[in-house]
Amino acid sequence: MSRHPLLTRRAFIAGVSASLAAAALPVVVSTSVFAADAHAKEFRIGYQKAANTLVLLKAHGTLEKLLAPRGITVKWTEFPAGPQLLEGLNVGAIDFGYVGEAPPVFAQAAGANFVYTAYEIPTPHAEGILVHQDAPIKTLADLKGKKIAFNKGSDVHWFLVAALQKSGVKYSDIQPVFLAPADARAAFERGAIDAWAIWDPFLEAAKRQSNARLLADAEGIVSHHQFFLSARPFAEQNGDVLAIVMDEVGKEGAWVRGHYSEAAAQLAPIQGLDAGVIEAGLRHYAHIYKPIDADVLAEQQRIADTFSELRIIPTKIVTKDAALPTKA
Repeated sequence: MSRHPLLTRRAFIAGVSASLAAAALPVVVSTSVFAADAHAKEFRIGYQKAANTLVLLKAHGTLEKLLAPRGITVKWTEFPAGPQLLEGLNVGAIDFGYVGEAPPVFAQAAGANFVYTAYEIPTPHAEGILVHQDAPIKTLADLKGKKIAFNKGSDVHWFLVAALQKSGVKYSDIQPVFLAPADARAAFERGAIDAWAIWDPFLEAAKRQSNARLLADAEGIVSHHQFFLSARPFAEQNGDVLAIVMDEVGKEGAWVRGHYSEAAAQLAPIQGLDAGVIEAGLRHYAHIYKPIDADVLAEQQRIADTFSELRIIPTKIVTKDAALPTKA
């Protein structure tokens, strides 16, 4: 997996602050003290058990300690996958969350009022398509006509579409079976589906514990970015809070990269998986985060355009509309 230089604390805060300053919003960010005039009194975070950095941040209680002096309490809400988390953001149940690359496209097409806040650098080995060990399916082209399970609207939805396109198979030539990870694994193990598109740590668990063979991961097919998203009203009024939160997320990610085994041991009882499985999955993610930029929004636009052409989403969208203005 490719590696990028670590985003420094000062650089990330500068990036988030520049976005908000360009929008003519009052922002005060410090690397050591908090702004005195906070707008929010509660910071509501949506997370998934597979979102390792956020899960560890929750377990360590870091944000609660940092935001308490501002009079802000932190509320955590668990979601089974990205699409459900984005629905929570859409209806105003949460202010902030972490999802894959496809859920924001679906959410924006549905009219959700959010903004991209930051992204994780590419992690193509953290998702893959599994088939049974003895299946005659040897290449992506062999998926034509097959039943393939995946979580609708998740990052593997885009990965599967792109993988099929690369192999010359039309999306309409497969039989999609929309299932959440646990249900998809059960269907896979009883032979009710031919293939399963899934992400880590579920991917690694199935490879080790089920009769599964990795047909392909996302390397050379899609970037597989992960995104931190914020409700637009919250981002417009609390940019300083988001900068501080992303600073802590970055430090948590740096800790994970230096302590894979320890992080896996802490996550094991939370995620209900073997620590060895979790550690292998952790190593497939980058744990390095950057402020949203034009290049990554352009990649999101490619997803949106493809989904619109295939009528997977009902309308065309402009992904850069879901970002706060930045300085020229």
